[in-house]
Amino acid sequence: MQRQGVRRLLVISGEAEWCEQQAALWQASLSGYWLRVSEQPADGPCYTPGAMRTLLGQEFRHAVFDARAGFHAEAFAALAGTLLAGSWLLLMTPPWRQWPVTVDQDTLRWNDGAQAIATPHFVHHLQYTLSHDAEVAMLRQGEPLHLPPLAPRPAWQPDGERQQQQIVQALLSSEPGISVLTAPRGRGKSALAGMLAQHSPGRCVVTAPAKVSVEVLARFAGEAFHFSAPDALLAACEQEAPEAEWLLIDEAAAIPTPLLQRLIRYFPRVLLTTTVQGYEGTGRGFLLKFCAALPQAQFYTLDQPLRWAQHDPLERVVDNALLFAENINPQITGPAAFLRLEQQHWQTQPQQLTAMYHLLASAHYRTSPLDLRRMMDAEGMHFIAAHSQQQICGALWLVDEGGLDAGLAFAVWAGDRRPRGNLVAQSLAAHAGFPEAARLRSRRITRIAVAPSLRRSGIGQQLIAHCAADADALDFLSVSFGYTDELWRFWQRCGFQLVRISTQREASSGCYSAMALLPVTAAGHTLVDRAARRLARDYWWLRQKLTQPLAIICDEQQCFTEDDWHEAAGFAFARRSFDAAWPALGRLLADVSLILPALRGAINQQLPASELSRLLGLSGRKALLNQWRIEAQQALMAYDRRRAQESQQLLSRAGEEWGTDDYFFFGQSSSSSHL
Repeated sequence: MQRQGVRRLLVISGEAEWCEQQAALWQASLSGYWLRVSEQPADGPCYTPGAMRTLLGQEFRHAVFDARAGFHAEAFAALAGTLLAGSWLLLMTPPWRQWPVTVDQDTLRWNDGAQAIATPHFVHHLQYTLSHDAEVAMLRQGEPLHLPPLAPRPAWQPDGERQQQQIVQALLSSEPGISVLTAPRGRGKSALAGMLAQHSPGRCVVTAPAKVSVEVLARFAGEAFHFSAPDALLAACEQEAPEAEWLLIDEAAAIPTPLLQRLIRYFPRVLLTTTVQGYEGTGRGFLLKFCAALPQAQFYTLDQPLRWAQHDPLERVVDNALLFAENINPQITGPAAFLRLEQQHWQTQPQQLTAMYHLLASAHYRTSPLDLRRMMDAEGMHFIAAHSQQQICGALWLVDEGGLDAGLAFAVWAGDRRPRGNLVAQSLAAHAGFPEAARLRSRRITRIAVAPSLRRSGIGQQLIAHCAADADALDFLSVSFGYTDELWRFWQRCGFQLVRISTQREASSGCYSAMALLPVTAAGHTLVDRAARRLARDYWWLRQKLTQPLAIICDEQQCFTEDDWHEAAGFAFARRSFDAAWPALGRLLADVSLILPALRGAINQQLPASELSRLLGLSGRKALLNQWRIEAQQALMAYDRRRAQESQQLLSRAGEEWGTDDYFFFGQSSSSSHL
């Protein structure tokens, strides 16, 4: 193994105590620094799966991965990436035949249910991959050791560093402009960027999504390492032109595109590095969308591993098990047909679902093994594929939402409960003020992708139309997305109506988070109409906090309505958030003459919370929130004391069980009806 430059996997499958005994025997017979990854403490170096990120860039000889209670896919792949040539990775699993029906505790991370579940589809896929790999060793309880010989390979001559040095020299002699470096994990792209900083005659500035992720780059750059967070760097550049020759952006695909576009304008030379595939996500979508628009960019690729030889058995089995294999985008020109797929089809049609996953990974940077686990076994997942010429050319991934009982839906509205899952349905109840959204049945579009050769051909709209036409049991479809004019035009063409917009840009996209609905039933149409009208009224206030105009027609009629009463009362007498209620509170303030300095300071004067707390002598945000609630109660009492007392009596039961008879409080009134 050392001469060939390879690592290998041994699967130890059986009862827990037996697995420990067998692993101990292997550890005793092989010298080296044994690393263990497990949720259970053990003698020697042991890390929990969630702590594996702290070991990125380090090197180890041999390791044990404990998957008996659950399989943390990202940690498994990350651990494999730390092992040197000549290493064994021991994978401990439940008994082989019981494994598919064994409850996996890792599901608590990515499945929305309250209890851990078994993951039969992923385990069957993993067992098939392990059993059909010619160089995986297998030790099952009650069976002899299966230790296949290594295939013949030439002696390993490491040459990854030579490839790095060649690219560094090419970059140092390049003309001013933008360079893009891509590589799979373990190829040394961060080290290369550090070498570039060390050897560059001019100053280099480094930025990345997080400083902890550039430790390897910093080590190779030495004293030439100068780091700045992306947002702080942009702010500094906008104040004064930077005195630097190079801007080095590590893991560029994880930085919001609008921020990247602005940053690269300030530097004569820019190097963008990104991972093509791996356990953190894929940069393929970054290449297709962002880099394609760069003028005369120079592209470089690292493909030689540094710690092991090419065609390494362990890297191969990890790639196959977690579907890291590269996806070649199909060049399709013919018409598409549509196919509905469910999770059980991983057993009968694995090629089609695998192709769907690869297509989704090619279009979304953050597609990772966690998404693969969800796609295979999380509850409430559904898929529609577009296929042409026997190739998958479009993919739609949907998640069940809604169906909450009345009591839970209203507790979500009141701010008392926030059960797992139901992203849009809960947000519409908790933030937009529509508890019925959590009661109705819906499906959220979590991912959609179309092969590049067929984009703008209508495949995406056809996928949505196919889904809506076959949604008999659903009241509406939903989608949550980072708002851009282009993306909103797509959803609008599909029939969606905008119902919610945030006032803070998302760190992941640099965009405002938007939610849109496509009604299916009469109840769905009623909800969408009410929500769209409320957004049009609230936009009069929201636009004060937005730094870009949105395609929302503002309703200038700002009288205080029945819906506004519910929002204001929910904030004053329950635990609804200030961000959800402040447009309604603003309309209330126009109809009362009380001074109410905390509310008027925040809503009418737009004073920051810190400044407002200082002016009012309050200790902080919590004290300010309490003062807002007190003043909201005073405003409602001044507006209609009898009704305010009734609302207070009803909503003071916050924390108790809500019942269906409480629904009268919300009614189904039009947001245009006056009190």
